[in-house]
Amino acid sequence: MTRQIKLGAFLPGGGQHIAAWRHPGSPADGATSFAFHTELARTAERGLFDAYFLADNLSVGLGGREGGNAKIAGFEPVTLFAALAPLTTHLGFIATASTTYEEPYTLARKFASLDHLSNGRAGWNVVTSAGDETARNFNRNKQPDHADRYARAREHVDTVKALWDSWEDDAFIRDKQTGRFYDPAKVHDIDHKGAHFAVKGPLNVPRPVQGHPVVVQAGQSEDGRRLAALSAEVIFTAHQNLASAQEFYRDIKARVIAEGRVPEHVLIMPGVAPFVGRTEAEARAKYDKLTELILPEDGVALLNGLAGGTLDIRGYPLDGPLPKSAETEGMKSRQALIRQIADEHNFTIRELYQWIATARGHYTIVGSATQVADQLEEWFHNEAADGFNILPPWLPGALNDFVDLVVPELQRRGLFRTAYEGRTLRENLGLPRPVNPWTVSRSSLQAAE
Repeated sequence: MTRQIKLGAFLPGGGQHIAAWRHPGSPADGATSFAFHTELARTAERGLFDAYFLADNLSVGLGGREGGNAKIAGFEPVTLFAALAPLTTHLGFIATASTTYEEPYTLARKFASLDHLSNGRAGWNVVTSAGDETARNFNRNKQPDHADRYARAREHVDTVKALWDSWEDDAFIRDKQTGRFYDPAKVHDIDHKGAHFAVKGPLNVPRPVQGHPVVVQAGQSEDGRRLAALSAEVIFTAHQNLASAQEFYRDIKARVIAEGRVPEHVLIMPGVAPFVGRTEAEARAKYDKLTELILPEDGVALLNGLAGGTLDIRGYPLDGPLPKSAETEGMKSRQALIRQIADEHNFTIRELYQWIATARGHYTIVGSATQVADQLEEWFHNEAADGFNILPPWLPGALNDFVDLVVPELQRRGLFRTAYEGRTLRENLGLPRPVNPWTVSRSSLQAAE
């Protein structure tokens, strides 16, 4: 089958751009409007997107760390997606959940339940939660060290996968005549004892429809890349140019091969924020209109947040250079990327926050449908991407623009589907269903007898 672009839709109800909620075409209460999320999900499914992707934070983040005041309160993603699943048919749902502050058992249970409720359309975005503000919501005074967060994450993911496998696919008999509800030989304790967790199992939810919900990960640091190579099936990444995206793509694929995995089974999907018009001038006007809505105090707070809370630039002239900041134990890769953007473009503070206000360091494209498709095609054909997470700058307008203008252009080029290929998220992404190790072991023993 001809390789085609995969697409995720990154759709926070409050919008992606820091000033999105102020756009005259966006609902001011979008982050907490279920009706609005329903509209977004149905539009994404109309556009044949693989999945609706939601990031999440475990603290309020007053001041705009991840997008301004419209994002200080919103729905917990798994709960929201459980409500949206019956209102859609093919669209996958990738929800963020933290390995830093959630226990493997409860997380495995939530995502197994979502996979059953959606009939096989769940995905887990694995994150290690950063920030002292978040730590203080979970009985800690400060965030764990970066390396410790990732060591815990590796063990967490392995434990969750073992819990999903604790029931074999055909363990439940439910025979009313004999009274046999399940086969005891096909349910297993996992008896995990590690540095961070001790979990006996089994899980009290049957094995998910997909075997495992699709595992997604977004770290770009050395620890993040190592975790991705070991366990991720989709990788959400941020790059500003083709060369940077190619370096990441080739590095991850090489690491995946070194781990004995199949590189085609790990999809790399950079974030792209498109301003789309029927002409480049129309797209530029949309960009300028949204940029004008940025409040300086929100822009300054955004920069400080992305620098891990150490970049206090209040009092610095907005039209002067970005001061240096100390590295923190927070989002190290994003801190480095923000500094790189400032230095490469010689941006002032104002120019920098205007540049990153749309997508926090993800690639922003301003142009016609043809120009946007050209950029996506170049990255897709040159070892930079297997697909893209589309981050519409404001909602619903920018999502509608992409679905109505860019999707038909990609289809015309043979780069994107004209119908969903399968029923589950794995099938549509072209990912295999994980085999159950207990079933494999049983089959091997039977073959040896």
